[in-house]
Amino acid sequence: MTTTVLGNEAAAYTPLADSARPRIGFLGVGWIGLNRMSSLVESGLVDAVAIADPSAEMLARAVEAAPGAQVAADLDALLAMGVDGVVIATPSAMHASQSIKALERGVAVFCQKPLGRTAEEVQRVIDAARAADRHLGLDMSYRFTEAMARVREAVTSGELGKIYAVDLVFHNAYGPDKPWFYDRTQSGGGCVVDLGIHLVDLALWTLGFPEVENVSSKLFCEGRQLGARPEAVEDYALATLELQGGTAVQLACSWRLQAGCDAMISAAFYGTNGGAALRNESGSFYDFVAERYRGTARERLASPGDAWGGRAAIDWAGKLAIGGRFDAQADEFARVARVLDTIYGR
Repeated sequence: MTTTVLGNEAAAYTPLADSARPRIGFLGVGWIGLNRMSSLVESGLVDAVAIADPSAEMLARAVEAAPGAQVAADLDALLAMGVDGVVIATPSAMHASQSIKALERGVAVFCQKPLGRTAEEVQRVIDAARAADRHLGLDMSYRFTEAMARVREAVTSGELGKIYAVDLVFHNAYGPDKPWFYDRTQSGGGCVVDLGIHLVDLALWTLGFPEVENVSSKLFCEGRQLGARPEAVEDYALATLELQGGTAVQLACSWRLQAGCDAMISAAFYGTNGGAALRNESGSFYDFVAERYRGTARERLASPGDAWGGRAAIDWAGKLAIGGRFDAQADEFARVARVLDTIYGR
C-alpha cells in the first residue's frame, strides 16, 4: 500500500489491477521527470505507456525504468497514444501551452512548477482544466513532507493561538545548471519563481489562503539591486507579505548563497501560544525536521527518513485512478502566482 500525506490527513491508495490503472505519458524525463515517473510506476497506481524527451540519453534511462512504455516523438504523438494523463517536466516556458494542449484533448495533467511564468498563464491553464473537467495537479512537493504536515496540523488545530508572524527561507548554494533558467522570457524569473514559489505556497496553504493585502520586495542579481524592468533574473530576494487578519510573512530566497552548506530551508509559524517550524537538517535538500516551540523549549514533531519526493504525483495519480475530475483546489495555484507577480512588480 502506498500512503501519501496531505496536510494533516493521510490518504492511502492501494495498487490497482492492470485494467483499472490510468494510462500515463511522461513529457520530459530529466532528473526530476524520471524521479516522478519512477515514483508513479513503483506506486502501482498507473501504467507508464509513453515517454517523450529530446535527449536520447534521458529516454534510454526512462525506458529502463518503465520497459513497457513506448517512445513518442513529441507531445502530439504522446497524446495520440490514448493516455489518460500526462506528467510534464519540461522547461518553464512550455508548461502552460503544453498543459493546455493536453487538457483540451481531454487528458489530465500533472505539471512541474511553475504552472506558468505569470499569473495570466497559470489562470489560462486552470480555465482549460475547468472547461475540460480534467484533474490538474502541480508538483508543490513540500506540502507532502511529513514535517510540513505536522507543522500545519499545529497551526490549523489552533494550539499555537493566533498566528501573527511567518518566517520563510530557501537558500540554495548552487543555482540551476541550465541556461534557460537565467533567461527571463523562458523562466519567468529567478530564485523567486524557482524556490520562493514553494515558500509562498506553504505559508498561504497552511494559513487557509487568506487574502494578501500588501506585498513589498527587493530583488538582487550578483549583489546589485534590480530595477523595475530588469533584464537579468534575481539570485537573491526579500519580500514581506501582509495578510488579512494582520499576519506578517517574511520571505528570503536565493541561488548560490555562500552560507557554508548546500541549502537552508525553513518555514516557521509563530503564534500567541507558541511556534512550529519545518527546517532542513545539516544543509540537506531532502531531510527535514518539524519542531514545536514553547518559550525556550522545543519538541520534535517529525524527523528525517521521510521519502516524500514523489508524493504529490502519487496523490494526483490516486485521485485520477478513482475518477477524479477538475478540483477547484487548483485555484490555489493562481493565488500563489498572483503573489509572485506582485513580488516581481508585474
